[in-house]
This record gives sequence, C-alpha cells and structure tokens, in this order.
Amino acid sequence: MKASEFEVKQPQTAIVESSERITPPDADEVRHIVLNIPDATFDYIEGQSIGVLAPAPKDFGNDTHFRLYSIASSREGEDENLAQIAVAVRRCFYIDEVSGERYPGIASNFLCDRKPGDEIKIAGPYGRQFQAPRDKNCNLLMIGIGTGIAPFRAFMKHIYRERNEWLGKVRLFYGARTGMDLLYMNKERDDMSNYYDKETFKAFETIARRPYLGEEPPIEETLMDNAQEVWSLVQDPKTYVYVAGLSSLEKKLDRVMSQMAGSEEAWQEKKKELKHQRRWQTLLYD
Repeated sequence: MKASEFEVKQPQTAIVESSERITPPDADEVRHIVLNIPDATFDYIEGQSIGVLAPAPKDFGNDTHFRLYSIASSREGEDENLAQIAVAVRRCFYIDEVSGERYPGIASNFLCDRKPGDEIKIAGPYGRQFQAPRDKNCNLLMIGIGTGIAPFRAFMKHIYRERNEWLGKVRLFYGARTGMDLLYMNKERDDMSNYYDKETFKAFETIARRPYLGEEPPIEETLMDNAQEVWSLVQDPKTYVYVAGLSSLEKKLDRVMSQMAGSEEAWQEKKKELKHQRRWQTLLYD
C-alpha cells in the first residue's frame, strides 16, 4: 500500500503503551501492541485501520514506508480507555525473487521492535467497511484468516459489551496455520473465550494440515462441513457477512459459496445482492 494513496501530510504521534507476544515461541511471532493516542479528536469505529509510517531503508526511495493495520479495539478504546487502541502485528519476512535472500518486512519488524514509551507516526483512521447493523436481531457471519481476526475482536467487544447483548446469530469461522496461531484463541491470549458462554455465539476453527510447508488453513472445508447453517444464514435477509484476512480468501469463498448455491452464476447473483444491500463487507490485504 502506497502512502500516496492516503492523506498522510499531518500524521499523528502515538506512544507505545505495551507490546505483548500472543503466540508461543515455536510459532510465528505475533504481537498485541497497545498504542496511546493523545489527540482527543481521534475517533474510529470497528473495522477501520490505521496507517503506520515506518522509517524506510536508505535504498527504498522514500523516507517512510506506509502500511495499514486493522484496529483490534472497539470504539470505546482498548480496555475501555478512549486514548488507547490495539493492533495485532505479525513479524513478517519476504524472499527476494531474484537473489533468494530473506529480508525483514519493514513496517512489521519496526512495530514488533518498539518498546513501551517509543513514539511512532500514524495516520487515519481509514475505511468504513465493517459497521454492525443497528438491529440487534440481525445475524453476523464473520470469516477470517490470520491477523484478519483483529477487526472481529473489536466487533465482539462492541456488540457484547458496549451494546450489552446481541439477539441474532453470531458465527465466526477462523483459520490459522496451527492451533498456536489462532490469535486471541490460544493459551497465550484467549480473548474470544469471553464470548463462548453467549447463547448466540459459535466459533469454528480450522488449521492447516501441513503448516511446515506453508500450507494455508482449509477454511473452505470447515465452511462446507457447516454448509447448511452457513447457506441458511447467507439467504436470511437479516444476515451481514464480514470477510477479513489475506486477499486469497475471497477467491476461496467464491468457490465454496458457488458449491452451496449450486452454481457460480447463482452465487455471483447472490453476492451482488448482498453487496447492493451492504450486507457483504470485506477487509482484505496482500
């Protein structure tokens, strides 16, 4: 994501309040980073992102590298502190296609290396993709992979805490490479367990069979295992669908939903209807 695509002329200064690793040592490093934002005018809603401006290497061509991160806190702030927000950051690396050398991701490593008290430049918030319907009787179907769970964490806190109770069905389908990578659903950090006792909430987890080969979690199989309920929800005019994670997820969903619908044409027609009614919302990244 290029900084030129966003308004970053007047970035704000955020201060790292805390940085906690939420995956075990033998899994990919993901950190739950809480930022203190002194500016009282900083407002956001669930599903929005902040842009982080990280110092770029000398040969990068720009002074800063811009990267979007989903806000993992509800609009009431992290732990109901309006001055604080949280983001989930995976420490990333990439392989140079020419040399084959492994390089650290600029923004993710910058953030993961920050300590409490450090300052970072942020911009935004951006996007308004995920908005909970006002009617508490509506159903919420959430589908995500990896750090795509961040906006869903914010959603859950909002509908079950700030809005007291949710009467419609809430279904979360979430995939990760291993059980240890199930963010906010593992032994290091298990925020989602706060909602397991809710009558309206169910979570369906899936992990890759061969994570050591870089295999992605077969979330489409978990959806098919629950096809009757999933398709029933999609057909219900009170259901809102939220998709977050890697951009490859949408293609997977198109394939599995086409099976449920009976044909690709039938699914595309249904998807068009959901989009038109603003009941199909995505937050995808490369």
